[in-house]
Amino acid sequence: MENRTIRGHIQYTSTKPERKGQERGRERFTITQQSDGVDVMLAHCEIDDAPPVVRDVCLALRHDDSSPIDCSVRLSVGGKFEGSGWMRFAEHYAECESFNQRDGRISQRIDTDSRIQWLQAHPIVGDALLMKLYDLSQGPGEQALSNLFLTSPDHRGATGPQFFVTGFNLVFVGEEEITVQAGTFNARHFQVTGTEGNLPETHPPYDLWCTADDDYIFLRAGVGGYMQTHYELTELSID
Repeated sequence: MENRTIRGHIQYTSTKPERKGQERGRERFTITQQSDGVDVMLAHCEIDDAPPVVRDVCLALRHDDSSPIDCSVRLSVGGKFEGSGWMRFAEHYAECESFNQRDGRISQRIDTDSRIQWLQAHPIVGDALLMKLYDLSQGPGEQALSNLFLTSPDHRGATGPQFFVTGFNLVFVGEEEITVQAGTFNARHFQVTGTEGNLPETHPPYDLWCTADDDYIFLRAGVGGYMQTHYELTELSID
């Protein structure tokens, strides 16, 4: 099988009444599905809201379940270097070597009972790949997940990078057809719930739609609460 590459652009906008529809950031991504069963995701993310964030991520995952293999992250906050790091995931441990402005040089090794299920390095495109962890054979409903790793517990991913271990729930609402700027798609609708007590600050309600196929391509998402943000796929090409 030859490599297959998915490329796209995601627009970040506000849904706050005083800023409704205003662009507040953007993301360019590629996902290369390699012939060895590994997906390599590259994402360049920009958040304009002060302090502005620029993040570059290279994340390798297993195609069948999105479990992480290795990752590198570099981010700037407020126009200044914030941190960079490299992570690797073995069968029973995860390791991280990083440097950031708050903590300086960091070396982490975390032992686990089983393979780490997920690493969220905070690109929006990655949120859709997370939904592979939901067991669709159970139908619509809610499933609890643990052994999940973040590169930052901050909702904007504006700290670190370094490991933060958490858990939460995924809700599968069902399938529907939706239209976004990139086109009309058969989609799966998911929600992220159960962040209370698992993050320094409870994440507001989060709804996400991805393609209803094995690619799980991000299509649309919305966050409520104090964030009131909207994310939408505006461009898509598949080679």
